[in-house]
Amino acid sequence: MQKRWRILQADENKAAILSAQLNISPLLSKLLVLRGIETYKEAEHFFRPSLTHLYNPFLMKDMDKAISRIEAAIKANEKILIYGDYDVDGTTAVALVYTFFSSHYSNIDFYIPDRYKEGYGISTQGIDYAKENNFKLIVALDCGIKANEKIDYANSLGVDFIICDHHLPGDDVPKAIAVLDPKQTDCKYPYKELSGCGIGFKLIQAYSEKLKLPFKDLEQYLDLVAVSIAADIVPLTGENRTLAYYGLKKINASPRIGLKTLFDAAQKKPDEEKSKNKKQLTISDLVFIAGPRINAAGRVASARKAVELLITTSADAAHEWTETINQDNSDRKEFDKQATEQALALIADSELLQKKKTTVVYNPDWHKGVVGIVASRLTEKYYKPTIVLTQSNGMISGSARSVKDFDVYEAINTCADLLEQFGGHKYAAGLTLKPENLEAFAIKFEEVVSATIKDYMLVPEIIIDAEINLDDITDKMMNVLRQFEPSGPGNISPVFMSKNVNDNGWAEIIKDSHLKLNFRTADKNISAIAFGMSDKYNLIMNRKKFSVCYTIEESVFNEKKYLQLNLKDII
Repeated sequence: MQKRWRILQADENKAAILSAQLNISPLLSKLLVLRGIETYKEAEHFFRPSLTHLYNPFLMKDMDKAISRIEAAIKANEKILIYGDYDVDGTTAVALVYTFFSSHYSNIDFYIPDRYKEGYGISTQGIDYAKENNFKLIVALDCGIKANEKIDYANSLGVDFIICDHHLPGDDVPKAIAVLDPKQTDCKYPYKELSGCGIGFKLIQAYSEKLKLPFKDLEQYLDLVAVSIAADIVPLTGENRTLAYYGLKKINASPRIGLKTLFDAAQKKPDEEKSKNKKQLTISDLVFIAGPRINAAGRVASARKAVELLITTSADAAHEWTETINQDNSDRKEFDKQATEQALALIADSELLQKKKTTVVYNPDWHKGVVGIVASRLTEKYYKPTIVLTQSNGMISGSARSVKDFDVYEAINTCADLLEQFGGHKYAAGLTLKPENLEAFAIKFEEVVSATIKDYMLVPEIIIDAEINLDDITDKMMNVLRQFEPSGPGNISPVFMSKNVNDNGWAEIIKDSHLKLNFRTADKNISAIAFGMSDKYNLIMNRKKFSVCYTIEESVFNEKKYLQLNLKDII
């Protein structure tokens, strides 16, 4: 697929000033300015994250109300139910808040809704469970900001709610005892991009401050926050970056037994021995190793298993939960593979669908737990706003994924008259509709997208920080780039471009679809990997000149570290 390269331009004056203030190279100062870091203090916070940089949790709207209600519940010995979504963000949030409060109070339990019987968010069944079991207070995590009717129903039963969410609110917020969501227009909390688990952490931080408990006691929960930040793909900026930085330190130094067992089973062990030759776990490891496995429990069976794994202190229990969750993940992979192959076949057989600016595919037999993954795969291949739908409980439901700069949530909102419910973000959403509305929805969605999407949005874009020579790549440069970690949305690992390079003749196709290359600089060889680019083999052979864009990574082989380029494109 053709891609467009865009080289970012930093403010040269700001970069020069920062370079002088920090005594760093022009290249490094440019990278910092491109990430919104323009002063000595901002650079210090970036390179030296500190937990003292975290904001006062009571700056968040309704935090005082939330803490007062929890204190009242504990004083009256009321039963408290910790309620959370079934994805990674929700299950880590429940594990965090439940573990913290259960260490101070015993009359407490947790609840995860069933993806298939109850659906996303707060359910009537969950509220009924609370009422029938005499829970007076529910703390909802990673959901609830649009559950107005459900909260009204709970209020009618005498069940109070504290909502801790990070999704966009609607025009009216639910009538809960307290609503913690920095995205509320009248919330003055300085950082707006916390994960759902991050909101949960601010809740226990506030409670600890109110009771004058030592902050040090909260650091044990930062591994869960880091996993949620990575898996929910929230920006790795500001407070999130600080939380992720310290969460990763805990994961690499002393991970909770559930996470340790999960990584051990994946043959990716945390660096407990702190050997300089061992690669530390990174945000990518949380995204691609921990995230899918924790998610699989809720996709295939019950997400309660994921919470049990994350809260256990027993090595035997952790091994048992890991084994069953790994089996769920294997099942998920098979469901994913089957649905993806069938979806690709549907598209290949439909000339009309190929010509459209959207992809909407439906199969009643697809597993509901993998439609979001399939939507992501189709979007990656065809680069269009994509919706994958299946049948569930007599309704049609599914997931949407978008392309850069296009708001698929708003496009779905425009089709709201044909939907039963929907929710989500700019780039990812979920929706439910009646079977008789499917055809009309697909037509209207195509019309809405076609009228609003720009042609450039349908071509994948690679954003490049700077053009450099391969000779510029040194161990010293890597030492600086390492300090950009943890990287992610809002702080992407720097992408570089080099022109007029050539392979030294050792290029080869590996595993049918990937390219392995090797470049020779003035004083060394630099290896490179190009995933899924075997079609570029002829372009680089016979020492032809070409251009590459890439990130610089550190790999380990036989306990020795070496630099490797991860190529994003070759032209």
